Amino acid sequence: QVRLVESGGGSVQAGGSLSLSCAASGRTFNTATMGWFRQAPGKEREFVAAIAWITGSTDYADSVKGRFTISRDGAKITVYLQMNSLKPEDPAIYYCAADHNAGRWDARRISADYDYWGQGTQVTVSS
Repeated sequence: QVRLVESGGGSVQAGGSLSLSCAASGRTFNTATMGWFRQAPGKEREFVAAIAWITGSTDYADSVKGRFTISRDGAKITVYLQMNSLKPEDPAIYYCAADHNAGRWDARRISADYDYWGQGTQVTVSS
């Protein structure tokens, strides 16, 4: 089992920044991909960003490209999401997820492909 714990959510004014963290524990040695997803009220969960744990390759949703940065710290088994220039459309519960299926980078944007999920952290943006 893998446990994911997100932190760093909060409230910020439009144009501001927040940094999210996701610490993984447990059987993490099979981690292939870590991703961030978000879900706003009344909307489906959507892909935000992903990082390949070994190679560091990254992918971003078009809506956050150039504003958000995903990174990881292998020693701390932690993935980060730096969010800059936050917009009124960014508020949501942000979830961290881990995929233990090696060779499934092509499925990085599909939430159903991920094996483990954190509890989520709320991000609020005021205009």
